[in-house]
Amino acid sequence: MTSPNSTPESSVGVPIRLTQYSHGAGCGCKISPKVLDVILAGSGAQHLDPRLWVGNASRDDAAVYALDDERGVVSTTDFFMPIVDDPFDFGRIAATN
Repeated sequence: MTSPNSTPESSVGVPIRLTQYSHGAGCGCKISPKVLDVILAGSGAQHLDPRLWVGNASRDDAAVYALDDERGVVSTTDFFMPIVDDPFDFGRIAATN
């Protein structure tokens, strides 16, 4: 295990900057609604479960599935590019998010 505050090194001993793989920060990394429409349209027709309160049709970043008439479970995935170079700090940020 590496130390919590170390920057990883490549096989040639040069530190790897995680942020070099980022093309934006935060919301700047999201794809455009137009691109999302193309992706979702290509996913084909899907059976819409009546218990799915929020799904792809709303272009939301979460789904809400009914447990009963009043309660639902929310499921979401989030992915973002590195915003810091330290992998330990990035892991802590991701876990907090």
